[in-house]
Amino acid sequence: MRSLSAPNLAALQDRRLVARDFLWIVARTYDTGAAYSYGFWSDVGNISAPMVDPDTGSDVVRNFEGAGTLISVSDIPLVSNISVRNATITLSQIDEGVASLVRGYDLKQARVQIHRGLFSPVNRGLVASAFCRFVGFVDEIEIVTPSEDDAGQITLTCASHTQEMTRSNPDTRSNESQKRRSVSDNFFQDTTTVGDWEFFWGGKTEKIDTAGTQRIGSKIPVSG
Repeated sequence: MRSLSAPNLAALQDRRLVARDFLWIVARTYDTGAAYSYGFWSDVGNISAPMVDPDTGSDVVRNFEGAGTLISVSDIPLVSNISVRNATITLSQIDEGVASLVRGYDLKQARVQIHRGLFSPVNRGLVASAFCRFVGFVDEIEIVTPSEDDAGQITLTCASHTQEMTRSNPDTRSNESQKRRSVSDNFFQDTTTVGDWEFFWGGKTEKIDTAGTQRIGSKIPVSG
């Protein structure tokens, strides 16, 4: 269930608002893999805006570039389950800031946050900190370079963070895997050989059934 601040809720109920979207992308540099963050919003000019950080729940102030950089954000389904949601973001193909981010940084599985800010129509200021509507990762990037008289655009297809719950763990139960967790952990040190171990009981020289496979009430011969 979405939790809105009292000022945002009052503005929505009174229908006194101007809604704007804020896009925050955390990409990586190609040389070192260091995080690089950049923001765009769906209005003109640049702005420093407060918003609720979905990771911490506290307010943060971020800088966003405007003037037609963020063209549109698709409808985001509001669900109360852990299904994977998708969002399509359209950016300007000719903006220098957008081109620098998309072409100059690694956006593969880059983190994405989409916030909605409610502005007062009286003073054009934010009613309260922008609230988060979507958290996820970039799945696909489509760059359309237009021919003459055609329109170009950059489209980001994003999947919500709930997709992480659909991933399987490729790790295996092995001694090497356990050692990576703790060098002193030898719980799986015999996993590759334990199946071939043989135990002898009295005069029985062949391999005997283990406790898990032996029939209840069966007799084990003894020597003498």
